[in-house]
Amino acid sequence: MRLLIVEDEAKLLNIVERGLRSEGFAVDGAATVKAADACLRCVHYDLVILDLLLPDGSGATLLRQIRERDRSVPVLVLTARGDIESKTETFQAGADDYLTKPFSVAELVLRVQALLRRGPAVQESVLRIADLELNRITRQVRRAGKRIELSPKAYALLEYLFLHVGRTLSRSMIIEKVWDQSFEGLTNIVDVYVGNLRRKIDEGHESKLIRTVRGVGYRLDAGDEQ
Repeated sequence: MRLLIVEDEAKLLNIVERGLRSEGFAVDGAATVKAADACLRCVHYDLVILDLLLPDGSGATLLRQIRERDRSVPVLVLTARGDIESKTETFQAGADDYLTKPFSVAELVLRVQALLRRGPAVQESVLRIADLELNRITRQVRRAGKRIELSPKAYALLEYLFLHVGRTLSRSMIIEKVWDQSFEGLTNIVDVYVGNLRRKIDEGHESKLIRTVRGVGYRLDAGDEQ
């Protein structure tokens, strides 16, 4: 899943980006309202993390603009203001959650995961296809009851395939949601990760779930082979 972080403190932005990427998220960063607005007009994000005090404008104003365009995208506000009045104003402006600085990256990650589980795209915490199971709370994957160890990026790739079961996803679609714009050398990275994921998920099983659609991309599908 792809997240946008709007934060003008470079050190904090870097820490948050690294923390979220370590959990397998694709992350873009913006330090100003203008830069954030440009990102939001070009990319559909699964969640926005928003600081309220930005050098070229108010994060609250940007939040209202986001809500005018998209009522569904979760927005987590970061701010040094922890008083009840500020929290009330922020929620009234359309925020879904509120985290006061200073905060731990571990708590931020947990709140992000909770907001994403709450979103409209997927209501279930446990996703299943055939004998393959992905638990979005524990981030554990099992096939035929046997646990499969995945790296954060491989987990993110499998989760994205799970969210679109039966749908063929192009390499560019996968890159946009699973990797971020700062990642270089993406020519064959999707093929490499899918190949590794297929070895862990399908190898040794008669039913193959990860399908290649030649010239198009990949899909997760339990139907008959085409």
